[in-house]
Amino acid sequence: MTWETVIGLEIHAQLATRSKIFSGSATAYGATPNTQANLVDLGYPGVLPVLNGDAVKMAIRFGLATGSKIARRSVFARKNYFYPDLPKGYQISQYERPVVEDGSLEIVLEDGTRKTIGITRAHLEEDAGKSLHEDFHGLSGIDLNRAGTPLLEIVSEPDLRSAKEAVAYMKKIHTLVRYLGICDGNMQEGSFRCDANVSVRPAGQAEFGTRAEIKNLNSFRFVERAINYEVERQIDLIEGGGKVVQETRLYDPDKGETRSMRSKEEANDYRYFPDPDLLPLAIGEDLIESVRTTLPELPDEKAARFVRDFGLSEYDAGVLTASREMADYYETVVSRLGGSAKLAANWVMGELSGALNKENLDVTGSRVGADALAGLLVRIADNTISGKIAKEVFEAMWSEGAAADAIIEAKGLKQITDTSAIEKAIDEVMAKNPQQLADYRSGKDKLFGFFVGQVMKATQGKANPAQLNELLKRKLGG
Repeated sequence: MTWETVIGLEIHAQLATRSKIFSGSATAYGATPNTQANLVDLGYPGVLPVLNGDAVKMAIRFGLATGSKIARRSVFARKNYFYPDLPKGYQISQYERPVVEDGSLEIVLEDGTRKTIGITRAHLEEDAGKSLHEDFHGLSGIDLNRAGTPLLEIVSEPDLRSAKEAVAYMKKIHTLVRYLGICDGNMQEGSFRCDANVSVRPAGQAEFGTRAEIKNLNSFRFVERAINYEVERQIDLIEGGGKVVQETRLYDPDKGETRSMRSKEEANDYRYFPDPDLLPLAIGEDLIESVRTTLPELPDEKAARFVRDFGLSEYDAGVLTASREMADYYETVVSRLGGSAKLAANWVMGELSGALNKENLDVTGSRVGADALAGLLVRIADNTISGKIAKEVFEAMWSEGAAADAIIEAKGLKQITDTSAIEKAIDEVMAKNPQQLADYRSGKDKLFGFFVGQVMKATQGKANPAQLNELLKRKLGG
């Protein structure tokens, strides 16, 4: 039987507010446990929550960026469950009336296929605390610093049909929230994570299969691996005569498998009801329009402009706009360079990205700034150095922090463009290799590369490649 995979993602983006969603406690990462939790976060009797207006504005920004409906009236509800990291015994969330709903996002797959994914809703809620299992000798500790941290939970339609589609969608959301400035997207710190709802059904069947929810996936690689494992598990189970049960599962990255955590709760298990301590959230047109004026150029808009204005391919434009910081870096290089947009793209995506990846750095931590890279590319464009020598100069810039011109001058790397000097080197190489010369002239054209290499070696790689090729062809031809 042919099976079809059905996936929906619930992405939790921690909003980049300075204080929590219902209290004045700080949200900074890495503080000593339980030092950023006040009486509201700890669930003391008699305390009242106060909504953080910045969190609301950030939710509106997301809604506008995804073409969603912004609810003029939404309601906060109590979601009741009992875990040690939830001191109140309930989580304040939104259920029947979320602040954002009915949006969409277009993803581009590896083969260039475009697909629109529906966004069911995005609602505001508070995060829970964190259970700590290390260093407690068989016991668990509780850190409530995260309790009350504002989250935007972004729920997709079940439109995803493979793990790769799920990753592409998650990456697109990750890029978008960072562009909007509403989430730092730091997956290692838990600022951006997702739950994946996965089911399978016979191809052509309209009815969905029974789904399993894989909780707290905090890397793109884990999302792909967890979904692929879960799909295979469900198919094997059904084909073996068993049935998939609705449950919550965890992904074990060490074993590369999912395992059962608990039976999946239904909405009625949480006993949702409107929070009596919070008024309905009313959003006026004036607030929506004021937020709209603050929207930046969005990733898709920026990529389209790069294709239109810089003549880049859609692929290159997509890579360069994957983060707002990378796009800004690239545009700075182009503006300083005064053109040569493709040369700048090749270097930003090539040498620069390679150096960043090698040291696991973001472009904001680059040891070669945009102005400095532009200075290097100017020397390629004006034939001061060749592209090959430029790579040597870049390595020195990265390790030494010096400017391109200073390195070129100190190491004597200027390109040889003097025709007579190049001809002299060619004559010497031809004289030293009579047999290869005779073979070339007898029809072994592949030896041309041999002579290029020998002349480059003789000139320490400084001969202008275009001039060398032209002169060499003439001289070898006799």
